[in-house]
Amino acid sequence: MQPEHMKVITALTSFIKESKAEAKKVDWPTKEKTAQNTILVVVFGIVTALFLGAVDLVFVTLLERFIL
Repeated sequence: MQPEHMKVITALTSFIKESKAEAKKVDWPTKEKTAQNTILVVVFGIVTALFLGAVDLVFVTLLERFIL
């Protein structure tokens, strides 16, 4: 019977080997596709921020005009 720490080391080693094998199977995106997706996310974030800012401005204006 193996000591407990040897079981952990064996399991960790096995996990790392299996992870490396799986990482080799991954169809990684190209540099161009990664750049395209990054730009898309940034643009979407900016558009979302502008939209939420506009909605906030409308609500603040309505609150100041009718409630406060």
